[in-house]
Amino acid sequence: MNEQANNAKQHRGVGKVAGRQRVTMQDIARVAGCSQTTVSLVLNRNDSVKISEETKKRVLDAAKTLGYSMPAQFSKSNSTERRPATLDGTIAFVVDDLASSPEMVNAFNGVKQAVRDTGNLVLLAETQNDPEVEPTTLRFFLNQKVAGIIYATVFTRHVEVPEILKQSSTPVLLLNCFSDDLSFPAVIPGEIAAGHTATNALIKAGHRRIATITGEPFMECAAGRTTGYRNALASADIPFDEDLVVEGNWLPSSGYAATRELLELPSPPTAIFCQNDRMAIGCYEALKERGMSIPYDMSVIGFDDDETARHLSPPLTSMILPTRAMGRWVIEQLFHGPTEDQRHPLVKLECELVERDSITGPSPRD
Repeated sequence: MNEQANNAKQHRGVGKVAGRQRVTMQDIARVAGCSQTTVSLVLNRNDSVKISEETKKRVLDAAKTLGYSMPAQFSKSNSTERRPATLDGTIAFVVDDLASSPEMVNAFNGVKQAVRDTGNLVLLAETQNDPEVEPTTLRFFLNQKVAGIIYATVFTRHVEVPEILKQSSTPVLLLNCFSDDLSFPAVIPGEIAAGHTATNALIKAGHRRIATITGEPFMECAAGRTTGYRNALASADIPFDEDLVVEGNWLPSSGYAATRELLELPSPPTAIFCQNDRMAIGCYEALKERGMSIPYDMSVIGFDDDETARHLSPPLTSMILPTRAMGRWVIEQLFHGPTEDQRHPLVKLECELVERDSITGPSPRD
């Protein structure tokens, strides 16, 4: 067995998605002994940077060994294969906030990957919800006669689509947000189903005292994940206990404080569903501070499948937030979607479960 195969066999934290291995560019980088940027350049055949043939071979061998799903350009059997349909012009990606979390960066990367073979450029603008900056930005892109505008929000939410977009003939697609009139194609994560899946993973492991640390409840994602949590309990005939639901604010400190609160209950939970991975970091710290073992004293599941989930000890079971897939979806709609319909059903993409080592059955307690 070669060295890369040995490394792949020993590699921890990759995770399994619905019974199959989920491999990322970070995983390939660790096996190949290079940066994630190098992996991305090699796999996407980007020749703007000179990379040695030896390094390219190492990356491709590692990707093959780990079972990575290769980009389409590596699997084409011949150069006459049909290229994707193209649109004339640039595509605009307009988002309210890019810097506060990685989700919109992932969505933007999904858009860029989807147009790689079309010859289109994608331009990014951040508006910060500024009432003057947003209309100015949209007007600029419309004046440039862009091929389409992707209107995105960092938090899943209802939006009032700006009037300037409603009056324009330019295709508009909503990413991570939706409007009441369904006049534009829109895609969001399936949060309720995801909350059900996360909770059900703990139920299947044998837990019945399952807590959840929520995000801020006014947010669509937190409300949806909590609804899914309650639905899963009801489906398993497990009574809902409001003491097991503690509000957090998405930060590690709130996961830490909420876990300490849960541990002080007369009958503490045996498992905790943290509604994002950052709160799970704080949860881990609170449990370890008490001398508790994960998963044997407490099972934990997170949400978002951040890079940190792979590096926690033990690696964190988590739900994938499908922002990259949402980016690909809006481009598919822009290039191939229907144009005649006046109403577009809201599309909810599945959040898949990534199984790692933070869940097991409950331990007997005195």
